[in-house]
Amino acid sequence: RIRPAPTIWCSWYEYFKAVSEADIDENLEAIAARGLPVDVIQLDDGYQREVGDWLTVSAQFKGLPGIVERIRARGHRAGIWICPFLVGARSSIAIEHPDWLVRSESGAPAATGGDSHPLDVTHPGAQEYLTSVLRRFVELGIDFFKLDFLYAGALDGRRYDTSLTSSQAYRRGLAQVRSVVGAEPYLVGCGAPLLLSVGMVDAMRVSADTWARWSAPEGDMSQPAGESAELSVLARAYQHGHYWVNDPDCLLLGADVERRQRRAHMIREYGGLRGLSGRVASLDTWALNTARRLLTTVPPPTPFLRPQPPCTGHTVP
Repeated sequence: RIRPAPTIWCSWYEYFKAVSEADIDENLEAIAARGLPVDVIQLDDGYQREVGDWLTVSAQFKGLPGIVERIRARGHRAGIWICPFLVGARSSIAIEHPDWLVRSESGAPAATGGDSHPLDVTHPGAQEYLTSVLRRFVELGIDFFKLDFLYAGALDGRRYDTSLTSSQAYRRGLAQVRSVVGAEPYLVGCGAPLLLSVGMVDAMRVSADTWARWSAPEGDMSQPAGESAELSVLARAYQHGHYWVNDPDCLLLGADVERRQRRAHMIREYGGLRGLSGRVASLDTWALNTARRLLTTVPPPTPFLRPQPPCTGHTVP
């Protein structure tokens, strides 16, 4: 079954800026003061010391238990960003357990296109580690998981269990995540091979990363931008209610966001999972009213009936 989506405030709001515990506390206050209907406060990239060292916090955080407790004390659910199948090259996991990494034919750790490597979730040690991380998150009271860079789990390479294809290893890894966290936590896939993920997650990011600028740099529609996000959201609108709830990426409504009215219209028509990001205290009256309206009117997890084309005007009905 496809479950209704909660509404989210996500701590990612400046590309490549490390989020801090103080940022989250400030926005908790601002969300309450402005009466925004947000169900989940999600810690995004930046709380961890390194990708893969999920239980060791960065210098911008005192620790996960305290911030999760404050989120829940405000009446919100706590969510977290994690790349379950990815480890950074500088992480203690990669350094201390190189045998947990998927290998290329040459025997070197397989590459992911960045300074990281895919975790071999067929290796018993890696499975045990991933289980311990997820169990700890659940123990803290986290029940919303954004699973990012999932494609790493499906990359070709040599794994501990040689009987599995890369696709089978990926599906097994996702099944492990669900088994460990339980049936109730909400799982959002991101950066995932879509068809391989059907039936495994509650919601799926169907767009490129959004960003304050509208035009994709050098016309590369895989790069963060409003235009590239809209293109993929429109093309994959049919998936909502059939495979999962569509996640069009978070609402960016600040005054510096290019074509923000058009983006809000697109979210209204095609946004299954509705999330807000940005510094809430800096939002102007239009942005607050728009956020409040869109977060209040979340569509059901059923196929869109008569979606409207993108709006080129300056108002959102």
